[in-house]
Formats: sequence, structure tokens, C-alpha cells
Amino acid sequence: MDVVPLVPNLYLLRPEFGQAYLWHEGGSATLIDTGIAGSGSAITGLLAELGTELNRIILTHGHEDHVGSAAEIRAATGAPVLAHGADAPVVRGERKRADPVLLDWERPLFDSIPNVPPPPPCPVDEELAEGDLLDFAGGARVLSIPGHTEGSIAIYLPRNRILFTGDTIANVSQVMLGTFNVDRARTIESFHRLAELDTEVACFGHGEAIIGNAGAELRAVGAQLTT
Repeated sequence: MDVVPLVPNLYLLRPEFGQAYLWHEGGSATLIDTGIAGSGSAITGLLAELGTELNRIILTHGHEDHVGSAAEIRAATGAPVLAHGADAPVVRGERKRADPVLLDWERPLFDSIPNVPPPPPCPVDEELAEGDLLDFAGGARVLSIPGHTEGSIAIYLPRNRILFTGDTIANVSQVMLGTFNVDRARTIESFHRLAELDTEVACFGHGEAIIGNAGAELRAVGAQLTT
């Protein structure tokens, strides 16, 4: 697994497939997303190397490459799993995830995605909602941003001006609306909402993070998005 320091206290994790982020501060840590199933041992190994305790696992949405190792890491660390109430049944294995509504140009891309192991069902210890405040990084805000999935969330750290967008925004070769959405119009609305935040660092579910003046770049792209 590649581990990339981004800014103080924040690491980008690249397991075999997907991306995750670790906020590490004062002997405790928060994990945002988990990669596909089978990524858990690499992530818990990093926690041991850092000598830190995992306080929580936040899932930005219920797709396989974001929740795949949640059950494994929860079992290994005892850290609670947090997800939006609308995607929590998917994480728990109680409901199949909704299929995306694919645009014509997305279909070959979707078909080219390698098969990944299905995520084991995982308990959700806390169901999140719009406006919740989480106790790390000086106070982390939960933003409900439906569209990619019904229960997609972003996490915003106002004190540090850091935004975790999940898959609503991607930065693959260029900043763009995330692909494979269940409702493209609502995803665009969520993109615009995130773009208006005072963001210095933007961290995406897919692609490189933007370090420095990220909000301006998001707004420039958002201005070109229409339903």
C-alpha cells in the first residue's frame, strides 16, 4: 500500500484498489474510507507503525472500493463505523446498492473496472446526517451530498480548510464530476455546494488531492457544469 503524506496530520492511502485517508493527531486517528476487501491488514499495519489508536472509521458512501475493508478494520481495532443513514443498510448488507444511471460515454469505462471482492457486511455503529459534528481536527462537519449515492457524504474540516469529497468530485487527469451516479442532476447540485466552501486542500475518492487554493479550482469546474 502506498502511503502519501499530504499536509501535517493527513495521509493519502492507496491500497490495491481505491483510496482512503488517515487523519493522525495526538496519538489518535480517523480513517476515511477503507479501500476494497483485503486492504485491512495494510491499514492496521500502518496504524501500528504510527503507534496510534483508531478512533473511528467514516465511510463516504456504500460502494465496494470505499467500504470493502470496514468490517475487517473494525474487528481488528474496535473502532466504530460511521456512515450516512441512507447508505447504512448497504454497508450492513441489508440492501443491494442502487445501480448507477450511466451516460453513454461512461458505459465502456464502467465495464472496464476490474472485478473486486464483494464487501463483507459491516455493522454501522453511528448513522450520520447533515450537520453532524465529529470530534477530530478541531471539529469535522458532515455534509449530506446525495447524487452519487443517496447516502453520500463529504467531510469538511473548517479549521484546516480540508475537504473530503468522496466520489462526488474526482481528479483523474482533471477535476471533474464523479462518474457512475444514481442521479446526475443531484450530484451536480452537490458539486456546486462543495465548491462554495472555503477549501485549501481537497481530497477525492479517485485521483490526486489538490494542495493549495482548491476551492477556486472546484468553482471554476463547477461553473461549467449544468444538468
